[in-house]
Amino acid sequence: MWIVAKVKRKELNIFKQKLIEEFGKDTQFYYPKLQYQKFIKNKIKKFEKLILENYVFCYHKKFNSSDYINSVRFLKGLEYFLEGHIQNQNEMIKFINFCKSCENEAGYLTQAFFKTMLIKNAQFIAGPFTNMFFQILKKQKNKLTILIGNVVTTISNKRELLYRPV
Repeated sequence: MWIVAKVKRKELNIFKQKLIEEFGKDTQFYYPKLQYQKFIKNKIKKFEKLILENYVFCYHKKFNSSDYINSVRFLKGLEYFLEGHIQNQNEMIKFINFCKSCENEAGYLTQAFFKTMLIKNAQFIAGPFTNMFFQILKKQKNKLTILIGNVVTTISNKRELLYRPV
């Protein structure tokens, strides 16, 4: 059964380790992440960002019992578990499967994940327009018509211009 945990960002690995110690190696974790590049001091550096910030999906067969969940409520790195995980199993599984379908070979989300969102304003996080904000005027199958400042332009969806909703 899947459950959502809010963890302390810097203690994610500690939380994972403690939960595995408590329930065993068959415990699974999923947190969708995005990899992007920035040009800093004439070098390209790669960065990783968790799109759900401090939230992590955890799976174990024993999570269907509240007794097991209560036994790990005070693990190091854990802030709390979200309530309602039993009623929302189908939605969590659909979201996880959708995220996995939008991942590349390295396990990072691709732009296909964000293209399905209905957004109007966004910010480039990779490519030549990094950190620039823009407004989406029109979405088509293979291209976007956007407004950057006072300039209307069209960009291809096939290029690796990553953007995020704002």
